This record gives sequence, C-alpha cells and structure tokens, in this order.
Amino acid sequence: MKPMTEQAAEAAIRVACRELHLPTIAAEAPRIADDATRERLTHRGFLAEVLAAEVDERAQRRRARRLLEAHFPRLKRLEDFDTTVAAGVPPATVAALAAGGFIDAGAPVVLLGDSGTGKSHLLIGMGVAACEAGRRVRYATTAALVNELVEAAGERLLSRTVARYGRYDLLCLDELGYLHLDSRGAELLFQVLTEREEKASIAVAPERAVLRVGPDLHRPPPGRRDRGPAHLQRPDHRDRHPVLPAAGQPLPQEGSRLTTTLPHLAHPDGHTP
Repeated sequence: MKPMTEQAAEAAIRVACRELHLPTIAAEAPRIADDATRERLTHRGFLAEVLAAEVDERAQRRRARRLLEAHFPRLKRLEDFDTTVAAGVPPATVAALAAGGFIDAGAPVVLLGDSGTGKSHLLIGMGVAACEAGRRVRYATTAALVNELVEAAGERLLSRTVARYGRYDLLCLDELGYLHLDSRGAELLFQVLTEREEKASIAVAPERAVLRVGPDLHRPPPGRRDRGPAHLQRPDHRDRHPVLPAAGQPLPQEGSRLTTTLPHLAHPDGHTP
C-alpha cells in the first residue's frame, strides 16, 4: 500500500464515494477524520464512524420521503397532544397509538368525537409516528379518496388503485361522513376497506353524531341492502366489516378495534383545537 498525501486521499475518497453513491461519507469524511485524529480513534473506529454517518443520513432521508409520500396536510405529533385538556384520551391511549402495535396486528382504529375534539391531530400524529418507525402510511380525506377512485374507475385503473391502497401499512381516513356519498362513491370506498380487511390497519376519524344517525354512507345500493357490492359478497359478510357499523347498528366498542371517544374540547381562550 503506497502512502498518499492528505490531498490525494481526500480526492480518492470523493471519487470512490461518487462511484458508490455515498454522498454523506464524501461530505463528512474530512471532519470525521479530524475528529478521529484528535480523539485517537483506531482505523476501525474511524471506519465505524463514517459508515454510521452514512446510515443515519439515509435513515433520515427515508423518514422525510415517507412523510412526503403520506400526503399529510400538516404535521402533527402525538407528543404535542394535550391529554390534560382532552380528558377522554388518557396518556396510555396516546402511547398505544405511538407504539403502533395495532398496525402489526392489522387492527383498525376508530376515533369518535364531535368537531373540534382533536381527532385529526391524533389521526395525523399516529400516521407521523408510523412513518418515523419505518412504515408506509397514506393519509386522505374521505372525499379525496372517493374522487380518486371515481377517476380511476373512469380510466379503467380501479383495480390498480385499490391494490395500491391495500399495500400501505396504515391508511388514515379523515373527515368520514362530513359529505354525503352516493351509492357509487360508497361502493368504491367499500372496495378499499375490503382490500385491507384483516390484513392491514386503517384509522378513521368520524364524527360521533354522524355514526349515530347512520347515514347513507353505510348503506349498500337498493336491492343489496344487507350484502354490499355484488362482486364482493361473502356468505358471512354482514358482520365481518371491522371498521364501520352498518346503518342502525351500535357504535364500535372496545375489543378487537381500538376505539377512542373524544369529548368536546375548549381551550382557555375559548377556541377549539
């Protein structure tokens, strides 16, 4: 091994890093080398430091990419949710959402509450936590998802779109029931929910009043009132849906799904969160 000058060594490092696609090592190697000399690290110690820098930077880029691909309208974190104001949401529930065990189990989460109770904060927060834990997440409002499905059906891309929504580790569906869905929109949404059934987790944030009324969103087209779309019918379909109750049925209870009911909240200044 021939000795090299410092300048020649740095040039060789830059060339090798460009060939191997190691931009962080190319940028950080001189600084880490100076630190290694000052701290008297061994050659192995120096190598471990530069490789750790590359690994950490790649992990950070992956987290940023997952957050971008999730399409969150804004970033909210579970640690910023004030459980002292939200008396109906104990810290243990927030911790369970952050841990993401329900995702590993493929279990649904239902956040029930009136407008202004922090449902969206929790929904986005659990999605952000899942992204940062290395999971693939997709956030969408119900209206936006149904519109995308309608467009995909018109372009004969429906099966591909439904399959794509079935591959996310967590689907966060917000504003459920805010807008009336016709039978076609409800049927398309049902296909996405069925694609994920018992395989991948979905989190929904419906208004408590909407579920009590039992809107047309949960009613199949006339003639199939109890069974859903014809091509998705199953012998035991009536009681299998893990997220949304049929019209007129009781609200979800604690058990196979994580159900959290949020009381109406108000900040000291009179504004709702």
